[in-house]
Amino acid sequence: VFSTDRIIAMSFPSSGKQSFYRNPIEEVARFLDTKHADHYKVYNLCSEKGYDPKYFHYRVERIFIDDHNVPALQDMLKFTASVREWMSQDEKNIIAIHCKGGKGR
Repeated sequence: VFSTDRIIAMSFPSSGKQSFYRNPIEEVARFLDTKHADHYKVYNLCSEKGYDPKYFHYRVERIFIDDHNVPALQDMLKFTASVREWMSQDEKNIIAIHCKGGKGR
C-alpha cells in the first residue's frame, strides 16, 4: 500500500480465496469507513474484474486499463478530471486507487 495525505494506492480489494493474498474487500471498506467516512472515492483501474460497489457506498469509478498496458489518453483525461472534481469538493476528500496487484497501472 502506498499512501499520501489524500491518495491511497493499493492492490485489488478481493473476496474469497484471493483475499488470502490480496486486500480483503471487507477490511478495505472498514478501514476507509473508519478513517475517511463519507470522504473517499475508490478508483478501480482493473479491466479484468470488478466487484459490487455497495461495499464502498457506490463511490467507485472504474477505468478499464489492461494489465501491463498504457491507458488511452481519453481514459486518463476522464480519470484526472474525476479526481480533480472529487478532491476539490472538500479538503477532507481522499481517493483510493487500485489495479490488480497495486503497482502495474
